[in-house]
Amino acid sequence: MPLPARRGEDGIVLVTGAAGFLGSHVTRKLVAQGRRVRAFVRPTTDRQAISDLPVEWVFGDVTDPAVVAKAVEGCSSVIHCVVNTQAWLRDPAPMRRVNVEGLVNVMEAALAAGVERFVLTSTIAAIGRNPSGISTERDRFNYAKDAGPYIRCRVEAEETFDRYVAERGLPGVAMNVANTYGPGDYALTPHGRLLWAAASGKLPFAVDAGLACVGVEDAAEAMILAEQKGRIGERYIVSERWLTQRQLYEIAADQAGSRAKIKTMPLPVLYLLGFIADCVSAIRRKDSQLSVQSAKLTHIINDMDGSKARQELGWTPRPVEESIRAAVDFYAGRYASSA
Repeated sequence: MPLPARRGEDGIVLVTGAAGFLGSHVTRKLVAQGRRVRAFVRPTTDRQAISDLPVEWVFGDVTDPAVVAKAVEGCSSVIHCVVNTQAWLRDPAPMRRVNVEGLVNVMEAALAAGVERFVLTSTIAAIGRNPSGISTERDRFNYAKDAGPYIRCRVEAEETFDRYVAERGLPGVAMNVANTYGPGDYALTPHGRLLWAAASGKLPFAVDAGLACVGVEDAAEAMILAEQKGRIGERYIVSERWLTQRQLYEIAADQAGSRAKIKTMPLPVLYLLGFIADCVSAIRRKDSQLSVQSAKLTHIINDMDGSKARQELGWTPRPVEESIRAAVDFYAGRYASSA
């Protein structure tokens, strides 16, 4: 779909989840470009990642339509970075309320306010698997039987977004973001926690699998480029390269100066540990980040072709190794004394 005429870049950009890992980098880059930014965050959110920035604050939850409408009013663009990534929850209802129902609230408000561009933070997990081992944006989701509640929730969110674009005229662009690494992970994301554990010698093994990776600052740049240049109705894979878990953790350990040897754990062993963790979780009635489903997430998604974002948006990510090393330095500055 051709790009419509725009009022320019002097309008207000609403960033939802503005203090989160990706959202904070989006916000910081927008401010550095001289853009007017409205930051939408929950009242309880730790805002230290962007507390020094001259942004307009709106406090609330995306599950509250009235607050969302107030946040979107007067904005020319929305970059939606709110995502509940708690894949380990036994009850997926909280995830769906945020990832699907919350998204609907923001899209309805965006349509009512007449925004010119709506950029969705989606995930590479919503991309289908390709027999070649490398997926593109054309690969529709095709592994529902193997996907757990988290992936299905993220897929439902993107499919709902697609309907709003096709049927309601939402000027939307979906960004399928790979695993992000880099500085500013104040809340310590699950994959960031594993990276720091490997760097500090507390995780001496890696699963025999790999993952698509990208630096968080480069992912943020892609989001902003999509707001400026993305084609409405299109999706863009945001991935710099594929790394095995062992490569990922060896880079982290090297940056931290750790001498720990990273060994490879066979997938069957991980599944066994996940099964045991599921049993314990059921008995204790407590959520566990280790589960059979989390074991699946380590290898169920194949490599991703990120060339479309490079060609159409002019996206030029740095080697993700640089971001991994920057992440380790950030974690060391915050957590080294307790390592």
